Amino acid sequence: MKQVFHYFAPCPRGLETVLAQELAELGAQGVSSTDGGVAFHGDWALMYRANLHSRIASRILWRLAERSYRTEDDIYKAARALEWPALFDVSRTIKVAVTGVGCKLRSLDFIALKVKDAVCDAFRAACGERPSVDTATPDIRLHVFLTERQQTLYIDTSGEALFKRGYRRETGDAPLRENLAAGILRLTGWQLDEPLLDPMCGSGTFLIEAAMMAKRIAPGRWRHFAFERFTQFDAALWAQLKQAAIDAELAVSPAAIYGSDDTPAVLDAARANLAAAGVSDAVVLEEADALERNAPADSGVLICNPPYGIRLEEQAWLDALYPMLGHALKQRFAGWRAYYFTADLRLAKLIRLSASKRTVLFNGSLECRLFEYRMVAGSNRKSDAN
Repeated sequence: MKQVFHYFAPCPRGLETVLAQELAELGAQGVSSTDGGVAFHGDWALMYRANLHSRIASRILWRLAERSYRTEDDIYKAARALEWPALFDVSRTIKVAVTGVGCKLRSLDFIALKVKDAVCDAFRAACGERPSVDTATPDIRLHVFLTERQQTLYIDTSGEALFKRGYRRETGDAPLRENLAAGILRLTGWQLDEPLLDPMCGSGTFLIEAAMMAKRIAPGRWRHFAFERFTQFDAALWAQLKQAAIDAELAVSPAAIYGSDDTPAVLDAARANLAAAGVSDAVVLEEADALERNAPADSGVLICNPPYGIRLEEQAWLDALYPMLGHALKQRFAGWRAYYFTADLRLAKLIRLSASKRTVLFNGSLECRLFEYRMVAGSNRKSDAN
């Protein structure tokens, strides 16, 4: 019988439901969503697959212990009781991160220090040496999550965050994180037989994530993971799963994916990223003003992350832009579903269209909205009374 392990996959808030669906499709059992992530369980191979294939998770954390606590010493004892030398070699560098919701203890930094001491003490007792700490690029990351009375200790199986796919060569201003873009695409319900357009494509994140989905390219296929440094790493199993993922890739995309921007340098950055991701052939790029370009098909999905203004002059420019975006949708995109992802909550009012759906999402700590507009024959324009 295969051994069952318990995992937790954090994700951008608002994407928990689509992440739960994705993990279930990968074979996860006991899938349970909570604010900020999804708990699940399965065997060792599932953890490998989740790291390799999840487009939405930020990390895959392996739960090592869950205990009640009252004091910092309780947390130390729970960590000290684990057989750390059985998990990774003493030569590996470590980092401990602590987060808490409702925790009454005085200092999360002090708790991180206590957990680090527990790990080092376990190694000293077992082999006379202790691992070094590296807060910048550690080999092994440990995560402690505290509620008012419960502590959970995880080891990070991913290493670098999973949104760091390894393909990005060029970035624009505040590029959208890859897993957030993938989650948004899933929220739109986009299907491969529907044309997809990003008329303000920037560095191309939406386009690349869509093209990777279409060509069945695993998002983790270019990178390494922390689990490769674990003592019980199964290199043969990992090689088999990676090869299966590569064998499943499609040479030609079945989807029609289009992108445009009005700045040549931005398009050059998008092309560099598309090439690095191996999907240049799957996306049609062109220089065009979002307000003037025509729909590339009779129906499809338009996805857009418009500029976000911080300064007053930027806000004034956006005040003028949003109504023009709404007008362009009405005039040129009848039959399309349009999705605008923005942290500027004024868009809903200024675009002068009736949103059919509003989804709350978070880009880090920044509260955002994904607005859906179904452009049907007739008028979507709000009446003056609204």
